[in-house]
Amino acid sequence: MTYEEAYQKLSPVGQEHLLKYYEELNGQEKKSLLQQIEELDISLLDLTKDGVKEVPKGKLAPLGALTLEEIDDKKEEFEAIGMEAIRECKVGAVLLAGGQGTRLGLDKPKGMLQIGVHKELFLFGQLINNLLEVVRKADAWIPLLIMTSEKNNEDTVSFFKEHDYFGYNEDYVFFFQQEMAPSVSYDGKIYMEEKYKLSTSPNGNGGWFSSLVKAGLTETLEKMGVEWLNIFSVDNVLQKMADPVFVGATLQADCVCGAKVVAKADPNERVGVLCLEDGKPSIVEYYEMTDEMIHSRTKEGRLSYNYGVILNYLFELETLKRIMNENMPMHVVEKKIPYIDEQASLVKPEEPNGYKFETLVLDMIRLMDNCLSFEVDRSKEFAPIKNRTGVDSLESARELMKLNKIDF
Repeated sequence: MTYEEAYQKLSPVGQEHLLKYYEELNGQEKKSLLQQIEELDISLLDLTKDGVKEVPKGKLAPLGALTLEEIDDKKEEFEAIGMEAIRECKVGAVLLAGGQGTRLGLDKPKGMLQIGVHKELFLFGQLINNLLEVVRKADAWIPLLIMTSEKNNEDTVSFFKEHDYFGYNEDYVFFFQQEMAPSVSYDGKIYMEEKYKLSTSPNGNGGWFSSLVKAGLTETLEKMGVEWLNIFSVDNVLQKMADPVFVGATLQADCVCGAKVVAKADPNERVGVLCLEDGKPSIVEYYEMTDEMIHSRTKEGRLSYNYGVILNYLFELETLKRIMNENMPMHVVEKKIPYIDEQASLVKPEEPNGYKFETLVLDMIRLMDNCLSFEVDRSKEFAPIKNRTGVDSLESARELMKLNKIDF
């Protein structure tokens, strides 16, 4: 892209300020800026015209789950089916690790958080330990895809290399970067974080599959024989990945998708709940639920909207490829966005000052024909680390690690 072409793209939408410092830049910086402008999705700017706006919901109805008791009754059967699929390399694991540990006081990738007390143990390391349990049991390596972001890719890849991939076979580890989206001011102007760099942020966890495709990894997976992808977030230290019982249950149910869920601790717990929307699987966020939905109960006395998702999903690869070109809603969220001002000085705001754009993995569920809701014991599989102290913190996660006899 030339300067003239960039100006022609930006001018009609009032974004020509992105070229303000062009003449001050060196050759490499000019090239970088023009490439960013060429890749810029201008259509996103239309979404900010009405500010933050929630995607309208269809008709919601409760969705039950395969309960802990039901799973226990058929555990051996499910596990045998899942193990066979794993040994045939039909299952891949996808770690969503594009975020930084800022809320935890860590200016590094979240997975680099030190969670050990009596020994060195990092969040990345414990997640790999969890996956290695399945690898040893199956006596087969599971392809592990790790999604990073532009901001943490170099640190993450280096960290894995420095720690010898935490004992994992590096031939089965693949890194790919999450796509980025521009950050804009309240009046719709794209921010700049340097004279040659647009302010961008990862486009939300719903962009993981399109980013994987863009990296050319679908061909790699197909050559290996992978038919299913188990995605999970970096911040749940008890996360069980490529769980053969979960895989087997989803396959036996003949579903194209499975979701691990936990029974809500109380009606007002702040978790997204798996449900039906216009007869298809969906997730309703806690803040979208009415009082009636929150407190509604079944004949047996259980909450009707009882099962919260923990960001551990199993997707059929063919289905993902089929739905990839369907439009997933883009969410507009208010954030604190660092930017350079008129004097090109970096400003780090203390209050939200604009919008970021995110796709959410929960919106992928809405594109599925069906989804197996698979209950897990929260004390064994749900220890998120989102805060420094209190609820869902490193402190609470360590208590659960202790309960599960993890050496740390």
